[in-house]
Amino acid sequence: MPAPPSAAKHVRRVLEGTASVLLGLALTASPALTTAASAASAPAQEQPAAAAAPASDWLHADGSLIVDEAGKPVRLTGVNWFGFNTSERVFHGLWTANLETVTRQMAERGINIVRVPISTQLLLEWRAGNLSAATGINAAANPELAGMSTLQIFDHWLELCKRYGLKVMLDVHSAEADNSGHVYPVWWKGSITPEKFYQAWEWAADRYKNDDTVVAMDIENEPHGKADQDPHAKWDDSTDTDNFKNACQTAGRRILAVNPKVLILCEGIETYPKDGTGWDSPDPKAFYNDWWGGNLRGAKDHPVDLGAHQSQLVYSPHDYGPAVFPQPWFEGDWNRGTLERDVWDPNWLYLHKQNTAPLLIGEWGGHLDGGPNQKWMTALRGLIEDENLSHTFWCLNPNSGDTGGLLDSDWTTWDEEKYAFLKPALWQQDGKFVSLDHQVPLGGQGSTTGISLSEATGQAPGPDTEAPTAPTGLSATSTTNRVTLAWHPATDNVRVTGYDVYRDGTKVAGPLTDTGYVDRDLAAGTAHRYTVKARDAAGNTSAASAPLTVSTQEPGVPSGDLTVLYRSGDDSTGDSALRPHLRVVNSSDRPVDLAGVTVRYWFTRDGDAPVNAWCDYAALGCADVKPAVRTLSRPLDGADAYLEVSFTGGTLAPGADTGDIQLRASKADWSDFDETDDYSHGPSGPYVEAANITAYAGDELAWGLEPR
Repeated sequence: MPAPPSAAKHVRRVLEGTASVLLGLALTASPALTTAASAASAPAQEQPAAAAAPASDWLHADGSLIVDEAGKPVRLTGVNWFGFNTSERVFHGLWTANLETVTRQMAERGINIVRVPISTQLLLEWRAGNLSAATGINAAANPELAGMSTLQIFDHWLELCKRYGLKVMLDVHSAEADNSGHVYPVWWKGSITPEKFYQAWEWAADRYKNDDTVVAMDIENEPHGKADQDPHAKWDDSTDTDNFKNACQTAGRRILAVNPKVLILCEGIETYPKDGTGWDSPDPKAFYNDWWGGNLRGAKDHPVDLGAHQSQLVYSPHDYGPAVFPQPWFEGDWNRGTLERDVWDPNWLYLHKQNTAPLLIGEWGGHLDGGPNQKWMTALRGLIEDENLSHTFWCLNPNSGDTGGLLDSDWTTWDEEKYAFLKPALWQQDGKFVSLDHQVPLGGQGSTTGISLSEATGQAPGPDTEAPTAPTGLSATSTTNRVTLAWHPATDNVRVTGYDVYRDGTKVAGPLTDTGYVDRDLAAGTAHRYTVKARDAAGNTSAASAPLTVSTQEPGVPSGDLTVLYRSGDDSTGDSALRPHLRVVNSSDRPVDLAGVTVRYWFTRDGDAPVNAWCDYAALGCADVKPAVRTLSRPLDGADAYLEVSFTGGTLAPGADTGDIQLRASKADWSDFDETDDYSHGPSGPYVEAANITAYAGDELAWGLEPR
């Protein structure tokens, strides 16, 4: 081989700061599915009574087929969306695109599963409770994500997937949260040991064991390396650290001990010794080579053994075209027949043809160049369709340098030519795309483009008359004008689809997909009685939660020796400047040294641009007033930063105040703020006591209520 298989692919991705992702295709119906579809579309008098649909959507293997809990064959046809595996630790593109819009569009266009690359490092951070706020999120495009951690964003996205009938596959793409981490050949690196790799997977399995949205776990992306490279991945029956067969088997068994219903995907490696050759051979010609993750020759003699849960095993090779790397099999007069004979059959297709286990082609895709690469893509798409293989296409992201994506560079426009190429291979029945969810059509309730799995396989979902359980654990915090609620999830025999919030017996919000709500613009010093109800897709509503009475904070009650008076310097809430005007009053019976006083005006930056602050006027003199903007490490309700005012010195007598302090803050790029949700913002007009602006005497809170 002139270079490691797919080395060019990965080098180009590193140069462009990208990370690997999958996008998969759905296929035309298999014979078994065609039979089910024909039965479903037959005249009513000819149809046998439809079997009841399973209540959950877990999958397993039956020979070379993937089937639902009732044994009906399904096809997983999805897309990769990368970002959680990178240093950003969240989907790429959210700096421009809206998360829900992209999710809905994927479902409406026939994608029924999303492969999500992630790093072991991030899973371990989540496991340890390291939940700092996500960065690189366009708050204007994604206001609902403001202040969320990356784990909260992932869980919020799972709720969106439920709404639109999408399923999810987790893929450990690299050990470290690194945009080029996938280039490292093995599943351990530095402080990420093999044992921590297994523990990360166990944590993920436990967190989502009751959520059939996460139906599959791809143990490790593209283990690779030549036999003479250190480290490298090999495949045999040993328990050696570098034996990927053992690593996949061990991780799979530990996952299945927690959740015995999730699919376990095992990829191939890069190289495998020819008959009679050992792994220690110095002769490079003594090995068969394939793409990273594509060589599953070893599974013939050394199959992955998942013990009692062998039916959860799916093998997942990767395959690419000559635009990624000019492999030897692309030389001369090649075609689909030669590829099948020389590459696909001996490396992985034999597992399907011999009915050993299902295949899901985890990565394939590329540029439609009108030449050799498109020729390869057309050949592999034909194989996928003819053999009814599951697969995930590479990829959704436009920033995959050597393949491009289904989205254009603006992250909102679809590449219609590439989508049109993919569409014939998506799972369709009677012109509709098929969901892997028994109750929710692909595209969501009321979808015009998709149907549910029950509809596709002739299963009768039956009337759902069972209501969800009532939400529990209702709790709250409050400020002078808002109440923040949280509760524990309800359960249902099928699925909880939303929550309704009631204040004093009147519905004020819902249906909400999250287990929390902020009730805003309330009067200070008032009490309210809250309850929450859950609902399911059939419209059944739970009993109300136990009621909780919450009072907003009283206004204008000094917390200590100081009182802050405030007015806004303008009536605009959407221009490029914040203009708080302040007065600090000594409410105590003794002098106050201003050198130890600080005041905080809490606000949201509405973006990542740095914010600068100035004193426009101060009765004390601006030379004695020091404004500065501090960014919070963890966003709070209504604030991810504060404008802090300190003083060089001076003394306030009891009852005296500082006089006017007129401040101004603007972003370095002069973009607009949205002050409507800022914790400390209030109206213009006369000065009023401002409990949402805090003052401190030394380290002690002397006035106001901090955001939470």
